[in-house]
Amino acid sequence: MLPLATFAPTAGAQPAEPGASPYGPLADAPDEQGLLLPAGFTSRVIAVAGEPVGATDHRWHAFPDGAACFPADDGGWIYACNSEVTAAHTTEAAGGVGAVRFDAAGEIVDAYPILEGSTANCAGGPTPWGTWLSCEEALDGKGRVWECDPAGRDEAVAHLAMGLWRREAAAVDPDGEAVYLTEDEPDGLLYRFTPTAYPALDEGRLEAAVVADDGTLSWQEVPDPSAAERPTRQQVPGATTFAGGEGIWHHDGTIVFTTKGDDRVHRIDLAAQTHEVIWDGDPEALGVEGAVLSGVDNITVDPESGDLFVAEDGGNLELVVISAEGTVAPFLRIVGEGHEGSEVTGPCFSPDRTRLYVSSQRGPTPRRLDEIIPASTLTSANGGITWEITGPFRTTGPAPTTSSSASEADDAGEPGGGDDGVDVVPFVVGGVGIAAIVGGALAVRRRREV
Repeated sequence: MLPLATFAPTAGAQPAEPGASPYGPLADAPDEQGLLLPAGFTSRVIAVAGEPVGATDHRWHAFPDGAACFPADDGGWIYACNSEVTAAHTTEAAGGVGAVRFDAAGEIVDAYPILEGSTANCAGGPTPWGTWLSCEEALDGKGRVWECDPAGRDEAVAHLAMGLWRREAAAVDPDGEAVYLTEDEPDGLLYRFTPTAYPALDEGRLEAAVVADDGTLSWQEVPDPSAAERPTRQQVPGATTFAGGEGIWHHDGTIVFTTKGDDRVHRIDLAAQTHEVIWDGDPEALGVEGAVLSGVDNITVDPESGDLFVAEDGGNLELVVISAEGTVAPFLRIVGEGHEGSEVTGPCFSPDRTRLYVSSQRGPTPRRLDEIIPASTLTSANGGITWEITGPFRTTGPAPTTSSSASEADDAGEPGGGDDGVDVVPFVVGGVGIAAIVGGALAVRRRREV
């Protein structure tokens, strides 16, 4: 667990509260995959590290992490997923991003790499123009942002102008034409990158957030994004530090992000330029039976109901839903054998929101890690598993309110007003289309046709 940062929650912010899930309680017994799910939901294995994906010849990568889905031209979709293989696991740059292509019926028709030769690809974020931003949580503090084409038609590009640090995730604000980025350090910062010629990300201005005592927000430029002499987080005096930035999401004029060191979910109102804490968890409850939402990490939002799904790194190995009504409850729990020491990663919905994808990053695998990861000396058999969850995802949340108070407990801007005093701001996230990215080839990748 990361130590607490110096940042304190804004006075008057009202976090969401534990309560009943809109999907009901978890089942008493796990399914065949070792998952506890609500009634009406089922799971199937999509990919296992080291094994071929479906009937393809592509073997799935180890340590699956951040992910997103993108619509394809034929009515199917593409699932893009990071591989968080780091310098601690191998002497080679063996991270990257893999993709699984589904047809309109949800059957796997292809799988392939869309980024190779990178390291520690942790989380990231989809762009409105249909590319995947993969962020390196590099142990040397020089992590890059890679822009990847989910279809595999264009080479991935490292955008060095966006700075170098131990990264986690990214979220694009299409209205403000900026990208917001988290930093996975105990004293990490929240960054904003404003491209010179949006949506091209090859040039622009990098800034760090400064949160005042009253919650108002300002931004100061980072002098040297290349971090040639000093880490970026040490270049801006007065910048607000956060306890290990994790997942981040944008929607409807808001940014929501998590910090694992203090188990908080934060919300920024971009128009008002204000910050609030919408979930204030208990770091001491990590892994405690019955505790709700500890070890906050990746996040995603149901684009119709406005529910925020938060993955746990540790905790009770749950995917927790913060409903648009402001309640916090488990949606999924991993209880099968071999997942001890794992984490829940990469939750994301298919474009038609009929399926939810999620991984156990260090779940059990038939092959040992030294058989999956090049030049690795690790001999355990826990490379990770990726599942698909189907069921009756709800289609509506509460009616919108005019409140601008903090509750947006969701990845893209959500919370809401229930009886617990948390105002709800439901939102809808539109689909994104596949689009070619800017040119330049910095990573070897197999090209694919949609």
